[in-house]
Amino acid sequence: MVTLLVVSDAHIPDRAFELPPEIEELIESRRPFPIVIYAGDFTGYNFFEKVRSWGRQLVAVSGNMDYLDLPEKQVISVEGIRIGVIHGDQVYPRGCIPKLTRVARRMGVQVLVSGHTHAPFIEVHGGVIHLNPGSMTGVPSGGGGSLVPSAMIVEVSSGLLEVELYEVPEEGKLVLSRRERLPLAPLEA
Repeated sequence: MVTLLVVSDAHIPDRAFELPPEIEELIESRRPFPIVIYAGDFTGYNFFEKVRSWGRQLVAVSGNMDYLDLPEKQVISVEGIRIGVIHGDQVYPRGCIPKLTRVARRMGVQVLVSGHTHAPFIEVHGGVIHLNPGSMTGVPSGGGGSLVPSAMIVEVSSGLLEVELYEVPEEGKLVLSRRERLPLAPLEA
């Protein structure tokens, strides 16, 4: 079993100055993670370095607000599961699951991590598991967003994902808002 920290859209320092302490404490209590996945919009090199310190491996992509030299997409294999990472600005409207499913199929992945919406979701569509951790800081996006800071911790084992979505709906309160056990479909030819 491999534990992933899945986060996105902090926008530090342009829209937020720091992480909410509840999100930071969650991360600090579980680090170092074997793998940290970041789905874009660091917007600052210092915060990129901080995120890199949270795990042994950082898998990160460039967001539409980033100036860092990062790839647009990445694919990794964890416990035999192919996981793709994009920011999500590749599809319109933001977070369109059928369009994200097409992206996942082109990438040849069973799981697609994306950001850009600033609102978390866990969806299964066309055999693809979609994970969007929302915004770590809860800042608004061009499309709105949930305005609630959030992060995901994902346990990956052969053929199964266990996803925990943590949110900070009010200052001083970290809640496990959703827990899902998701079996993986085989890759389609």
